[in-house]
Amino acid sequence: MSLDDDLEPTFQGHKKSFDEINVESLSIEELKAYIEHAGNEMARAEAEIENRESLRGDADALFKK
Repeated sequence: MSLDDDLEPTFQGHKKSFDEINVESLSIEELKAYIEHAGNEMARAEAEIENRESLRGDADALFKK
C-alpha cells in the first residue's frame, strides 16, 4: 500500500435501492417486529426530511436579506 492509496476517494455513492427480505419465511412475531422496525425507520427518515427542509428554509432566509 502506497501513501497515494490514502488519498483516493472511498465514497462509492448512495445506495439506490434497499434489499427486500423474504417475509414468507418469517413468523408472525418476526413480521410484527419487522413492521415495527420499518415504522421506526420511516419516522426517522421523515424527521430527517423535516430537519433538512427547516435548515434549507433558514439558509434561504439568511441569503435573501
